[in-house]
Amino acid sequence: MYKVDLNCDIGEGFGNYSIGMDQELIKHISSANIACGWHAGDSVIMDETVAMAKKRGVAVGAHPGYLDMAGYGRRNIDVNKRELKTYIKYQLGALSAFAKSHGVKVEHLKPHGAMYNMAAKDYQLAAAISEAVYEVDPEIILLGLANSELIKAGEHVGLRVASEVFADRTYMGDGTLVPRNEKDAVIYDSGLAVERVVKMVKYGKVDSIDGKGIEIKAHSICVHGDNIQALQLMKKIRSEFVKEGIEVVPLRKIFG
Repeated sequence: MYKVDLNCDIGEGFGNYSIGMDQELIKHISSANIACGWHAGDSVIMDETVAMAKKRGVAVGAHPGYLDMAGYGRRNIDVNKRELKTYIKYQLGALSAFAKSHGVKVEHLKPHGAMYNMAAKDYQLAAAISEAVYEVDPEIILLGLANSELIKAGEHVGLRVASEVFADRTYMGDGTLVPRNEKDAVIYDSGLAVERVVKMVKYGKVDSIDGKGIEIKAHSICVHGDNIQALQLMKKIRSEFVKEGIEVVPLRKIFG
């Protein structure tokens, strides 16, 4: 029996503005990456999302990003290592307070958007994120792009690291994600997405946009909550996993 985590970025609305279908998506995932108020989310949404995750038995994770709500955290921002460490600690601290108030623990952390993609390639940024997490709570699992600098940095500081793959995104030949502003960066064909996910979990491989076969480790699969077909895709993945003998479990059950 194969085991894999299924995660989704949620709690990414703000005030009266909603993004995604959190109440439906959370029924199908094992881990929730909850926005921490900088790229999206606010105090009320954070509190409600943690409560919803607890009710569904879904692992709570922090999803910190750059202070860029207008750009949804997807614009590159030039920061140094010291600044980035404080960004992570600040947002992790905020979510940890809500988690504690609901009697649960922040089990993992996954950077958002530009922060995630920049740290995948820049070891110094990756080290800043890893060190910040370790200094706050070394038991937190760091979730990062498979084969990335973030995985290397997390391992170096002594964190448990989970390699993440994407159901609805395409890959470059170097194993990084195709930038969202490029053609075919997002996969909307749910059948193709499910086929790729099964291949990544069972065989450790994914095809890049140029047809190159990439070796990849899949501890956790992400489906983006703002993908208009996210719910349909999530259901298809769960259904196919049953047929393929793949069990969906939270990260703590993969790492022990």
